[in-house]
Amino acid sequence: MSVKRFFRASRENYITTLAKLFEYATDNFAKRPLSRFVGGGQEYTYESFKHKCLELSQRFNRWGISAGDKVAILSNNMPNWTVAMFSCVPFGRVTVPILPDSSESEVTNILNHSECKAIFISKRLMKKLSSECRAKLRLVIDIETFQLIKKDDSAFTCEGRSAEPQADDLASIIYTSGTSGNAKGVMLSHRNFCQNIIAAAHAQPAGKKDRWLSILPMSHTYEMAFSVLYPLYAGGCVYYIQKPPTPSILMNAMKQVRPTIMCSVPLIIEKVYRNTVVPTIQRSRTLSWMEKHAPWLLYRLIGKKLYRSFGGKLKFFGIGGSKLNPAVEEFLLKARFPYAVGYGLTETAPLITNACVGKTVVGSIGVPAYNVEVKLDNVNPETGEGEIVAKGDNVMLGYYRDPERTRSVLNDDGWFRTHDLACMDSKGRYYIKGRLGNMIVGPSGENIYPEEIEEVINTIRGVNESLVFQKDGKLVALVKFDDDIVDWEQLEREEKFFENLEARKKAVLDFVNKHVSKQSNISEIDAMKENFEKTATNKIRRYKYKDGIPETEDTKDTGKGKEDS
Repeated sequence: MSVKRFFRASRENYITTLAKLFEYATDNFAKRPLSRFVGGGQEYTYESFKHKCLELSQRFNRWGISAGDKVAILSNNMPNWTVAMFSCVPFGRVTVPILPDSSESEVTNILNHSECKAIFISKRLMKKLSSECRAKLRLVIDIETFQLIKKDDSAFTCEGRSAEPQADDLASIIYTSGTSGNAKGVMLSHRNFCQNIIAAAHAQPAGKKDRWLSILPMSHTYEMAFSVLYPLYAGGCVYYIQKPPTPSILMNAMKQVRPTIMCSVPLIIEKVYRNTVVPTIQRSRTLSWMEKHAPWLLYRLIGKKLYRSFGGKLKFFGIGGSKLNPAVEEFLLKARFPYAVGYGLTETAPLITNACVGKTVVGSIGVPAYNVEVKLDNVNPETGEGEIVAKGDNVMLGYYRDPERTRSVLNDDGWFRTHDLACMDSKGRYYIKGRLGNMIVGPSGENIYPEEIEEVINTIRGVNESLVFQKDGKLVALVKFDDDIVDWEQLEREEKFFENLEARKKAVLDFVNKHVSKQSNISEIDAMKENFEKTATNKIRRYKYKDGIPETEDTKDTGKGKEDS
């Protein structure tokens, strides 16, 4: 065995808990930078990070918050978010990360269900903390300064006790409603997280010189595993943006940081493709000529320009959370952009399969991640499609205080049901067809996957997003057009506005029905005025639209109802 392999195996065998990850990182990379805001602020070395985490852990002990107790984190991305997490998990406490765009009622439900004793919260999100919840909490801590906003002096006992966590001890409870609408607390152990860190290292090796740019919510397992925990394992540095990552702010940040690693969702790169790449080609006679006569040269030129716009040092651009548009992926592949695709769920912390940089195939979610078993269950012999099930150290402990729901997805042998339907090619690569709950059975018994129809709709110029569902036995598509294509501000000029809208809807209907099978033909197109409501990884919350466009005060005021709003 080579020295490099020996070192890697030793590190993997040692880091079995986040406590050992904390010890390993702060001992081996003490003087190196760990995190900071782009432009400066909240700067930590691994050593100063360690001291701050120990200081906060001792504070928890003074207020009687011990190993096994729950501590919530409600904040936007920042270096102090990681400090908050590691003031808890290495000492046996359990974190409850909450998405910053959660409503007050969602925050209340999570805090009550998880029985949190303390919360790290940013002042701008204090309005989401109800007076009822605040009264129950022993500590309310301002995550930006670590000052106490509220303290329960009666709990100041100095009797809190830390404990060295074991691999199968609970580390975090992450609440997710996904696209189904039923919130559930996913219990993830130290072993679950460590498996994902090691799988990440096998998929994309990283080291002390790597720079992460964090743009996804840290409270989601995807970002947490690969842009919070993995940098600690590698000794890298993570940069955070203080403002919402609009295209101009994001491009400026990438210019400053010149990141080597980023995690993203399809929506971000799809917007770059639709709003920058396609218009650039269409506006240029030279590039349009190249597209027809020398496409390889076109893709190479634009690929280099795109790569430079991301800072020019990128070696890994991970895309996960939902399915990537095939047209966009084909462009990335031909442009030689260093993208990779990952697939997984919160319940698997999250990685199940991956397609590494240079090994991607359009439409494929790749092969099983390191040390994860994957297979298809209940395979249809005619189509080769079956449900993806997974087994390994990445699979959750279960749903918090919900044994019935846990039993519905986990069998006695440890196999986890994903509810995602897929097929597999001869080389062991998987291809998602759709969600089991979304699948529509056609009039002749054939399986119709709305996601596949949506892929066709989303390739049409001027379409931002779409969602397909069944209504009265027919397929209906909800379409959100780009604002410059359908300007809802022109609603007052009704005749002209609706004439344009109907023409757009008919164009979409005709295009789609020419490019899908007969059984997947759309009967009706409805236009969305507002954006679709989404999850943290920008997947549409489909359950919200199972009956069409929800009626709002705005649609009542226009008198147009669901069809025209």
